Amino acid sequence: MDDRAAIERLKKAHSQISTEIHKVIVGQEEVVEELLLAIFSRGHCILEGVPGLAKTLLVSTLARAMNLSFNRIQFTPDLMPADITGTEVIQEDKASGTRNFKFLKGPIFAHVILADEINRTPPKTQAALLEAMQERQVTVGGERHVLPEPFFVLATQNPIEQEGTYPLPEAQQDRFMFKILVDYPKWDDEREIVKTTTADLKSELTPVLDAEEMMACQHAVRRIPIADHVVEYAMRIVRATRVSAGNVPDFVKENVAWGAGPRACQFLALGAKARAALAGRNAATCDDVKAVAMPVLRHRILTNFAAESAGVTPDEIVRRILEQTPAKDVAGTGGEAASVLKSE
Repeated sequence: MDDRAAIERLKKAHSQISTEIHKVIVGQEEVVEELLLAIFSRGHCILEGVPGLAKTLLVSTLARAMNLSFNRIQFTPDLMPADITGTEVIQEDKASGTRNFKFLKGPIFAHVILADEINRTPPKTQAALLEAMQERQVTVGGERHVLPEPFFVLATQNPIEQEGTYPLPEAQQDRFMFKILVDYPKWDDEREIVKTTTADLKSELTPVLDAEEMMACQHAVRRIPIADHVVEYAMRIVRATRVSAGNVPDFVKENVAWGAGPRACQFLALGAKARAALAGRNAATCDDVKAVAMPVLRHRILTNFAAESAGVTPDEIVRRILEQTPAKDVAGTGGEAASVLKSE
């Protein structure tokens, strides 16, 4: 399949999956769109929202729509790493009488993993996901076990109930491509939710993609070209968050403790490629980068005490950086933020 045919297949699959998801999920179009962008980019996601907004249902519906294996892991304070990755047990061969270790796979061995309320378990158990997310494998007893492909970790967390929770370390948050905020439904959507969920109805989903087709779509996304000036635009946005870089806007110096790292640039480029491909376009643009900047950066910017006191959020900082970063190439700047950002 050539690249043009691959893009058309990707665009069609995106439309079909969205249709299947909305058989179950009412509204939340932006959330679904961002989730699909991450999936086709081979990225992991955090979904943050108050209880009752169908975050868990959305993830399970996505897995059903793509005909992928799915496991839900309910994170609790007493959950241990072996409860996620699996463990070795001693098995006796009755014929010979010998005993050997046998690895029993944990729930992480599936295509789509729902890490439900991930901030309810201690860092030791949260860290059990790190190797899986980055390397697509787990190591138990010194032996590596490869995870199925494609592999996605979709984590949910509750932003309002902080008692008995353990915030994700910054290093682990950085492994997630997007942080997606799930908000309350609109008036018409909530009315439809009440009507459909209190009736004796059951939606039947038609699977759109299997694992092999999904991987082909992911490879097609990575083959989307991205021009140098688009890459530099993404770099200027990210570099403008780094207080230590020096040449950054005053509002960043005043409100940011730590900015985003190089992985943010990678995910901006990947997200832009995916957005272009899902729209049927064969090249990523600055507008594509701008569209994915918020979910890529909001969990990679660490605000300081002054920002928290004034109620300045990472979203507000990203919005102001986007306003002050022109979406065009600037000759002779070397990509430095100082040359393209307006002064306060």
